Amino acid sequence: MAKATKLFTIGYEQTPQKAVLDELQHAGVKLLVDVRAVTSSRRPGFSKNQLAAGLDERGIAYIHLKALGTPKEGRQAARSGNYPELEKIYSAHLKKPEARHELEELSALVKKAGPVCLLCYERDHRHCHRQMIAEIIEEREGVRTENLAPPLV
Repeated sequence: MAKATKLFTIGYEQTPQKAVLDELQHAGVKLLVDVRAVTSSRRPGFSKNQLAAGLDERGIAYIHLKALGTPKEGRQAARSGNYPELEKIYSAHLKKPEARHELEELSALVKKAGPVCLLCYERDHRHCHRQMIAEIIEEREGVRTENLAPPLV
């Protein structure tokens, strides 16, 4: 498969599963990379197994890269709106061997898997750790990032 020229990101906050899946399919995503530390969700359809099954029905592959998820203290900072603290915590987290390994894995997936999309909860990519991941992959792989925004419900 040709090298991807674009990396997508998406957040599912306030959005039903169908709208997220429709948005991914419309964008031509072939692989969804879940970058949540915790893959259970109170939103219907977004726990790991439900999400993977819904994606599979649309011909979209799923992988969970847990070590790229935000540590608990980072999630607490995000919930409280302290985004500078989230960035500080997550930057330190990315220096851990597990996170560095999964960044390498993500780079390889972007090179070979066709259009890839990073998924997390936060709707606004500017307030989410997935934006930091996307910026690293942009620099490494020369891809552009497009942030998808499915309709709110």
